Amino acid sequence: MADRPRALLLGGTSEAVALARKTAENFDVTYSLAGRTRNPSRPDNVTIRTGGFGGVAALSAWLLARNIDLVVDATHPFAEQISLNAHNSCQITGIPLLRLLRPAWQAVSGDIWYHADDIADASRKIRALGTAAFLSVGHQELRAFAGIDDIRFLIRTVDPLETVPLLKSTYITGRGPFSVDQETALLQAHEIDVLVSKNAGGNGAYAKITAARNLGLSVLMIGRPSSLPGNTVDNIDRALDWMGMHRRR
Repeated sequence: MADRPRALLLGGTSEAVALARKTAENFDVTYSLAGRTRNPSRPDNVTIRTGGFGGVAALSAWLLARNIDLVVDATHPFAEQISLNAHNSCQITGIPLLRLLRPAWQAVSGDIWYHADDIADASRKIRALGTAAFLSVGHQELRAFAGIDDIRFLIRTVDPLETVPLLKSTYITGRGPFSVDQETALLQAHEIDVLVSKNAGGNGAYAKITAARNLGLSVLMIGRPSSLPGNTVDNIDRALDWMGMHRRR
């Protein structure tokens, strides 16, 4: 269909993949990936774009040059820069923007949570909580914990790391989602006493939170960046409704 609306879908999450698959028939979708992960999940029947746009001005020019009708930002809750760039670019160009943002995790009965404002705050607070930490913060954030020599770290990443900038660390690779039993076994095998995690939300990475609760472990939960103004929904169905509304215009 040559007259399908053109949508830029900023992806990299399971929600983004699911949304792309559901909209590929009625929209001409460009699915954008940051390119930081090897072999990420990719939806079919859409145009795949990998790599950054080069800032607000470049993204604005890209949107206009390709006659993009709408933008959906379904990136990770902690992908601050691309979300800010998308917000500013859509303000400049007047192109409708929707943020698909999965709900944050909330502490429940049995959780032992301590809160950190950001990664730097977490690196300051961790010493008071344990001596063996599972860092679930993403490989780009590891340097915040460099120089800490009285904590043993467990690090798990999807792709192999060329260097690990931590003094005491055990490094493994693995691609989720993982089950509660798998996460429990991992925490026990490495005698972890504190989990450090970003509040990513959603179901895909929640098993480690459940495992920590079941084992009575402390969790240092890193809060999300401040939300940007604009249209935001927290599930795929609402995103589909929003896209459908703009398709009918």
